[in-house]
Order: sequence, then structure tokens, then C-alpha cells
Amino acid sequence: MAYTTIDDPSAYFQNKAYTGGSGDTAHTFDGNSDMQPDMVWIKNRGQLDNHAVIDSLRGSRKWLGPNVADAEDSNNSAYLVSFDSDGFTTSDTDVVGKNGETYISWNWKAGTTGSGTTNGSKAYSYSASPESGFSVVTYTGNATAGHLIPHGMGKVPRLIHVKSRGDDNGWTTGTTVSASGWNDHAYLHLTNAFGTDANQFGATPDSTNFRLGTGTGTNGNNGTRFAMCFADVQGYQKIGKYIGSAGDKFVYTGFQPKFIFLKWLTGAENWTLYDTARNPINGPNDNFIVADTNSGDNANTADLDMLSNGFLLNRNHNRANTDGQPYVFLAIAKHPFVTSTGIPTTAF
Repeated sequence: MAYTTIDDPSAYFQNKAYTGGSGDTAHTFDGNSDMQPDMVWIKNRGQLDNHAVIDSLRGSRKWLGPNVADAEDSNNSAYLVSFDSDGFTTSDTDVVGKNGETYISWNWKAGTTGSGTTNGSKAYSYSASPESGFSVVTYTGNATAGHLIPHGMGKVPRLIHVKSRGDDNGWTTGTTVSASGWNDHAYLHLTNAFGTDANQFGATPDSTNFRLGTGTGTNGNNGTRFAMCFADVQGYQKIGKYIGSAGDKFVYTGFQPKFIFLKWLTGAENWTLYDTARNPINGPNDNFIVADTNSGDNANTADLDMLSNGFLLNRNHNRANTDGQPYVFLAIAKHPFVTSTGIPTTAF
């Protein structure tokens, strides 16, 4: 069995730091592979602007803010002009590309599309990457337990974020690594700890569907919803749990990360994002952004180092490394530790 099926992670995910330009401005990715993104998550690094998640399934002029409970926005305050063959083009607007302001974007490839009717007689659509364990999904709720939503990955999701599109019901997050698994949930736009509520997901997803309870957050009757789904892919992507320590803490992933997203499971703390576009791979990741506020870069914290086979948490603090406390993380590879042919990698 191959160690990984993805020798070049840049074919499926890329970080991109950029500066907004005057008028419509194209931003080209820096990875080894050309990649046309299907989901772009953007944050202004220096201003108190909302995050913006924009995807090809809903269209480039519709965005949701992971830090707010607000309904989907389709006005001209934030939009992409286009998803390009190796990047994207931004409008000259505050949230995604204001002239002279700096931004970070995290960008995913999906592309295998599907649509139809759920077992609950409601419409769904998805754009998925079975290779990389990622999909975006839109669906309509029916407020009935056991509602199955096809996700298109062909792999079992281990982390799902759901947001209502038409109202201010906030983000609902479930993960298999929480204490009670899919009977728990948290909120991407809030710092709240994961808590038990079987009405939101209530059952373990499978390789075809994720499952919903009667909760309004994930399954409000006739409400349209958007979901981001993530699954493990050996050597490329890992959703896991670790226990913090009083000192340094090493977390094994099996690859060199270029993106890490983590949250304290049982305590009130920010959802925190780290990447190698804003930080060197060989050194402390001094800059982080939190998903649940509109703040920009937070600097000089030296939270962690991204290593060839995982990441090292450098100190004892609530955000990422409280002694004895559990954390969920999503990590995506810069390089696999070992290629599909069994050869240790160094760089592309």
C-alpha cells in the first residue's frame, strides 16, 4: 500500500498572501501545480473586515463570513471576479482586495460535482475532491432526524462546518474527535467549547452522506444550508486530536504542514489558523488569525513550528496548548513525509 496518493499537495490546496490592487486584480498561486480553486477563504490581514468564504458552487459573488452569524451576502462589499486556472481575480473591495491592503487566502480544489434529492425529499448539490478529502455542499433542511446529505468525497468526514444561507442562524461544527463524537457540536463564529446536542448531527457520517438531527442550525425546515466537509487522507490531510502539555508538545501528522486550523475542544477559546504563506516553514509561526473575530494578523506569539512530519507547540497557553486539555486540529500538507513510491521527500 502506498504511503500517500498525493505527491504534490499544491494540486489540491494552496495558501496565498497578496496585496489588493486598483480595479480587478488577478492573483496567481505559487505552488508547484496550477490549481483552479473551488473554495477561497480570504481575510484582510490589517483591517477589521469580516472573513469571506466564496465557492464555485454558490458563485463568486456570494460570500459567508466564518466570524459572523449573518446570512449569505451577495452585494458588492466582497466578491471574486473569477476563479482562474491558477488563482483567482479579486474586486477592489474592502473584504477581498482593497487597493494597497494585505490579505491571506486559503484555497481548495474540489471539482467533482453532483446534485439531486436527499432521502428527505430536499435538493442538494456538491463539489467534491475524493482524492483530497474535501467538499462543499449546499442543501435544504427538513427538520427531520436521519436526514442524509450526500457529500461526494467517498470518504468519511471527520470535520464539518455548516452555515445557514438565508438567515442569521450561525455556523454549526461537528467532528468525530469530540468527546461524544457527532452528538457534540460547537460554533465556528464563536469561542464556545464543544457541547452535547444530538439534534444537530446526532450520528456518524459515512463515505456517502453526513447525517442530521432536527436542530435548526444544520437542518431547519426549508432552510438552505452550506457545508464544508473534510476527511483524512494519508500523507496529505489529517483531522485529529491532541492533549496539551505544560511544555513543548509534538503532534504527529505524517507530513510537513502548510496549514493548521485548531480549537480547544472543552474550553472557550478562538478557532486559530496558521499557514506558511505568512510564516517561514523552518521557524516559529509567529502570525496567526482567528476565525471567530474580524481581527487581522496577531503577531509575535511563537505558538508552533511546522516540522517535516508534524508540528511542535512551543508553550503552555489556552489557544493551542493548555496542559491536559484536548484540541481538535485540521492540518494540510506542504510535502508528504514519504511519497507514493516510498521515497522520503525534501521539497518540490
